Amino acid sequence: MLSVDEVAEELNCSTRHVRRLYDAGRMPKPIRLGTLVRWPRGEIESWIADGCPNVRNANKGGRRR
Repeated sequence: MLSVDEVAEELNCSTRHVRRLYDAGRMPKPIRLGTLVRWPRGEIESWIADGCPNVRNANKGGRRR
């Protein structure tokens, strides 16, 4: 599990930018453990390997009710 600091280091950006990406729906959702926010390492690595696609747009169109 990666913290926001670790994700920022992987992306070579600031922690604020990671929070902005998450708030905009442009990255995988984290898991909340009480007050802790963590991302599964495999999800972040896959997301980076795929070129950091916009997660919000990737989920549209295939949604069923």
